Amino acid sequence: MKKYLFLGLMGSATIFTSCSSDDNEITNDLSEKKLLLSKVTTIYYDNPSNPETTVSTFEYNSQGELIKMLSGGRSSVFEYSNGKPTKINYYTANQTLEYYAVFNYNGDQLVDIKAIYTNPDFNRKSTYTYNSNGKLVSSTHCQSADCSNPGTSTYTYGGDNISVETSTFGGTISPTYKREFSYDDKLSPFTNTNKYMRIMMERAYSLSKNNYTAEKISYRNSDGSWTQNQANTYTIQYNSAQLPVQVVGKQANGSNYVQYNYEYITQ
Repeated sequence: MKKYLFLGLMGSATIFTSCSSDDNEITNDLSEKKLLLSKVTTIYYDNPSNPETTVSTFEYNSQGELIKMLSGGRSSVFEYSNGKPTKINYYTANQTLEYYAVFNYNGDQLVDIKAIYTNPDFNRKSTYTYNSNGKLVSSTHCQSADCSNPGTSTYTYGGDNISVETSTFGGTISPTYKREFSYDDKLSPFTNTNKYMRIMMERAYSLSKNNYTAEKISYRNSDGSWTQNQANTYTIQYNSAQLPVQVVGKQANGSNYVQYNYEYITQ
């Protein structure tokens, strides 16, 4: 799983919801109700002697659409039209609107998301491209009006899972990293997440059908070659619906990397 998932969700236009026509949705066999994420507790081990814990909770409407996310005192409020997210309002801890994000579509395909601030110098935009099967294959993240030095991400698939994810950070110095994944055969905790939100979240943890159990991380050298500098493994516990309830990530030396605890509601 991606280590900084929920920090990224609150800090940029990367938040998820539920209730979609995504082919990966699961339902309760008897009631046809869905299991929706209600709480995620994340423990970061950047400082092993003082791990950092964050908690994110989620509120839904009667249609199973995420209407509010709370994390660290900050909140995000969602708007929809015909099952498509159209706007997210981001509020500070004192409930002041910090900025909002708007979704733009071409038919049923999400084209871009624009984050709008009171100061237009802070505005940013994410643009998405797809393959012939409708899977996200690349994204561009502009941090300025002229989109100079954008960040980019590209995705290679193995079936319904991302096998390789390559990301270049924007800015004057633009390091490039590659992540390679191995997977289990169980459904991701984002199975019932709105497909457009999964695109907005990006990355293997949300775009893939299953859960990755190992990853190799490499950085690109100036001559174009790659140097691997990290290898992580993930141990996963599942509930009766075979969805993850706990994911523990460890580095190659056995030290803790990250831990996720997932809770669900039935709706």
